[in-house]
Amino acid sequence: MRYKFYTADVFTDQIFGGNPLAVFPNAEGLTDEQMQLAAKEFNLSETVFVFPPDQPEHSRRLRIFTPAREIPFAGHPTVGTAFVLAAAGELELADDETTIVFEEGVGPVPVNIQARDGRPVFTQLSAARMPEQIMAPPLSITDLADMLSLEAADFVGDDMPPQAWSAGLPFLFVPLKNRDALQRARVRIDQWERVLASYPATEIYLFTHDTDGAAARARMFAPAMYIAEDPATGAAATALAGYLAQFAKVENGLLGWVIEQGFEMGRPSILNVEADLAGGVITAVRVGGSSVLVSEGEMEIPEL
Repeated sequence: MRYKFYTADVFTDQIFGGNPLAVFPNAEGLTDEQMQLAAKEFNLSETVFVFPPDQPEHSRRLRIFTPAREIPFAGHPTVGTAFVLAAAGELELADDETTIVFEEGVGPVPVNIQARDGRPVFTQLSAARMPEQIMAPPLSITDLADMLSLEAADFVGDDMPPQAWSAGLPFLFVPLKNRDALQRARVRIDQWERVLASYPATEIYLFTHDTDGAAARARMFAPAMYIAEDPATGAAATALAGYLAQFAKVENGLLGWVIEQGFEMGRPSILNVEADLAGGVITAVRVGGSSVLVSEGEMEIPEL
């Protein structure tokens, strides 16, 4: 049977930038195995399959697949799917701002769609789960340096130690001193298997505050998902809000960060992250950005 799909570039306003995404807007009838094979065929960081919601007050139910497995939540598929469905006329835009709710593995995820002249221009998710630190044994800087083809001197150190955080999907956050170290980083799979393969956070999010105006420039590597490097990672940016907030010395109010990612891959991406704090505790996180529609077509997905 043939299934309609769209592709979009997410967290960018330029075609061939950002993070590519494939979306099947009407995936009813597909099995888990068929969806996994279709995602493997696209071989993008994620492919989204859209279903009617389980709860009538929600907009759609999303299932998100990497080339290797299904995941409960991801940022660029969430904001990108909202953009695609709105741009394709699958969602009705009520005004300059429309809020919808996607059902995902982490729970209901609200998405705000900002439009201009009836067309979506910016989509922003509100996290279903707040960032939380994963209590895991500290990792040796020497081991991390060997795994990342870096030197111990490239790491920020005790002031900002590597930590595992999650907002539905765990990441190991590793602060580096400068952009040069970020550019030089290369994951050694043999060392990753030794150091991280059985760790509670197997995905690696490197970042530095050495930028030309953004809060951070980042790179994300996910060997366990068969993703060599990801151009823009909304789920990681959501959890990053928790990591960064602990150093902000702010008890109440709004924190905001602009995150650059994908520049080293030639796919520049801009992620806008916001966090609300009350009494030193994060009460809400929002991640958003622009997207552009790239292609549409049909895929023949045979019965198995």
